[in-house]
Amino acid sequence: MAEQQVNITDLDPAQLQEVKKQLDQELDHLTNSYSQLKQAQTKFKSCVENVNSLKPTSKGKEILIPLTSSLYVPGKLTDTENVVVDVGTGYYVKKTKSEASQHYTSKSTFVQSNLETLQKTIERKQENVQSVVQVLQMKMQQQQQAGKA
Repeated sequence: MAEQQVNITDLDPAQLQEVKKQLDQELDHLTNSYSQLKQAQTKFKSCVENVNSLKPTSKGKEILIPLTSSLYVPGKLTDTENVVVDVGTGYYVKKTKSEASQHYTSKSTFVQSNLETLQKTIERKQENVQSVVQVLQMKMQQQQQAGKA
């Protein structure tokens, strides 16, 4: 189905209010998505730092091992050259430190490209909202002047 374009100056104030409301909702959703992606990117970067901080001298060090997002159990590092990586949907893979670092770096880079695309979309939506607000203000002024005449 082809998109129809409507000139916002052809809409009445009530319709413009509705368009603004819809754009505001879309903007809220996009902003929340941006925030969630930013958090994911921060986690990936943290994973890279954690993997890179493993040294042979870390062997035997006490750590907390996550069983769920809120349940951790104590443990000791026995292998500082290999790590277990969550690759998604409940699957875990043993990787070397280098492979794990590459994995999380590529994830972070992928998220960064999505953040950039999302940022552009957010900016376009903000411009659309501004345009609707300007036309709405113009229409309201015209109505007020017509009411005075």
